[in-house]
Amino acid sequence: MWCPKYRRDVIIGDVEKRLKKVVKEVCKLRGADLIELETMPDHVHLLVEIDPQYGIHRLIKEIKGNSSRILRSEFKHLTTRMPTLWTNSYFVSTVGGAPLSVIKQYIENQKHV
Repeated sequence: MWCPKYRRDVIIGDVEKRLKKVVKEVCKLRGADLIELETMPDHVHLLVEIDPQYGIHRLIKEIKGNSSRILRSEFKHLTTRMPTLWTNSYFVSTVGGAPLSVIKQYIENQKHV
């Protein structure tokens, strides 16, 4: 999970659609299995399986970097009141013994909370 700078409600409409496309492209490029992706206006939830040798930190860094560059070039309103699109931080947790179906359902349900 990660958030836009100042937790602004900017992940809506065409920005949301384009962000999801960029995330899918980066995951495919890096051989990551994108299990679930859901956005809220002020944050992103992602359930992904990635080779530990590549590292989740590298994948998130690439997703955030590419999406920021692309979205800020295509949607000028993302450059006016925000010095960067994303905060520097993100939250990552391993699934461990929890069934993937439970985690996937949690992420899907975030839109309705």
